[in-house]
Amino acid sequence: MSRKFFKKYLPSHETIRRNRFVALFGERLQHHNLWHLHRRSVAGGFAVGLFTGLIPGSNPVQFFFAALFAVAFKVNLPVAVITTLYSNPFTILPIYVVAYEIGAFLTGGTSNGMPEVGLHLMDKSISEWGPALIDWVVSLGKPLLVGMLLLALLLSSTGYFAVRAGWRLFAIYEWRKRARRRRQKNEQNMSGMDGDSG
Repeated sequence: MSRKFFKKYLPSHETIRRNRFVALFGERLQHHNLWHLHRRSVAGGFAVGLFTGLIPGSNPVQFFFAALFAVAFKVNLPVAVITTLYSNPFTILPIYVVAYEIGAFLTGGTSNGMPEVGLHLMDKSISEWGPALIDWVVSLGKPLLVGMLLLALLLSSTGYFAVRAGWRLFAIYEWRKRARRRRQKNEQNMSGMDGDSG
């Protein structure tokens, strides 16, 4: 992956440091891996974001845990925080259905879809969605919690290796492109020299 790509779409070091949740970490934010864009730190940040994105609660809660894990594992903090956004009000229900199915299969429960448990968000204000979602998650019990943990582990490990592989493939592609350009330039110089000698 190109550093330019990440620099274009990620918030700056200062923007992240000014965030009130991230500011709780103080001096721990000085480690260079938290901000540098290299294969290991970006892959680690992506894995942390995929894992913490499944923590029940609103985005600030997930941002806080993403920052906490990024600091603990010394991986790219902006990548970790931004990656949590894959779980949002539009995607969370399908993700939880998949997690429930995995959990029901592993705990020996019946996998006939999630039980009919009311999640009535339409009659609530947006500020009430977080608590309503948490109550709904708790009511689904062990299959959902087991499934969420396993899905988070699966997503984070898959994401980690996918980013590392993608980064390596992109680096090989760029290296070959530069080598091809150098070869073409050398060939042009040689043909120019042949023309001059003629």
